[in-house]
Amino acid sequence: MKLDKPDIFLILVCLASALSGFTILWGSHYFELSLFVSLVLFLLYGCLLFITLTLGIRRFVEFRLHNIFKTVQTPPKLKGKKLTALLTEAEEYVDRLSDKKQQEIKTQKSQDDFRREFIGNLSHELKTPAFSIQGYIESLIDGASEDPEIRQNFLERARRASDRMIQLLEDLDNLTRLENPEISIEIRPFNLTELIQETFESLDWMAREKNISLLLGGEYGPMMVHGDKKRISQVLVNLTKNSILYGIQNGQTKISLTAVEDFLLIEVKDNGIGIDPKHWQRLFERFYRVEQSRNRHEGGTGLGLAIVKHILELHEQTITMRSTVGEGSTFSFCLPRAEKSITLSSKGVPIK
Repeated sequence: MKLDKPDIFLILVCLASALSGFTILWGSHYFELSLFVSLVLFLLYGCLLFITLTLGIRRFVEFRLHNIFKTVQTPPKLKGKKLTALLTEAEEYVDRLSDKKQQEIKTQKSQDDFRREFIGNLSHELKTPAFSIQGYIESLIDGASEDPEIRQNFLERARRASDRMIQLLEDLDNLTRLENPEISIEIRPFNLTELIQETFESLDWMAREKNISLLLGGEYGPMMVHGDKKRISQVLVNLTKNSILYGIQNGQTKISLTAVEDFLLIEVKDNGIGIDPKHWQRLFERFYRVEQSRNRHEGGTGLGLAIVKHILELHEQTITMRSTVGEGSTFSFCLPRAEKSITLSSKGVPIK
């Protein structure tokens, strides 16, 4: 075993102390010194032994602690501190290091669990429409194409399955872009009332299938806000889509606007089935659905609310939700208000 300098120093101190003690005993006996002189010599030897051992042990501890700290971080200043302070500092550091490692292990485990769940969900989401398309094509090859009505029906179903796969990939790509820390958004004033009307028009076909009314909460004039118009449009579309998916037959979806100091509160409310509190914590996670089979059948990708959350975070805002089972849900967020008298170009750029 290789000895370090402090190890050798400590060994030499011990050997020197033992030799000194033996010398005092031999000298007292050889020179027939008095008891008083022998006691004085033993006291002096005891003091010398205490000092040398203290220095030796301190040097040994300092060197060992220096090597420990140097391995895991920039070594602190050890000189000038008491031995008990050195040991206390080492103990505290070991505790901090242990807590840090435990947290890192916990975080890594959480990330591994999320990664496994995400890959499993993605595989399932892509596999479902892919197998549907494969089944329809194989049926057509096996002879179903000879019947024009069956052929048209199968082709239409295959088209819907491919549309669903494309939508899933587009949403996933969009979410990946939003999670990029280097993404930038174009904050400009725009007319939110007008954007809501455009959202209603684009989703009118979807609402008519369940006879759901898309309504504004009042007779609003132009309501100007600051934000990325394209991204906020996506927020409104996703929230309105969700309200239709979870809506009841002959129900309604209402978007209300309320001025709150320098902000405009936007609330998207439906009178649908509502959301059980057990789902609230995971509602904005990727691929999480309140009703798995129902939403897959109706074509949701399970990424809409995750996209909403990330877009609003880019605007330094948050999405909130309140819901009652059997009565409906309300999703709310705020945007900074802009001046009503502002003039915009055709591209939405303010004209001074």
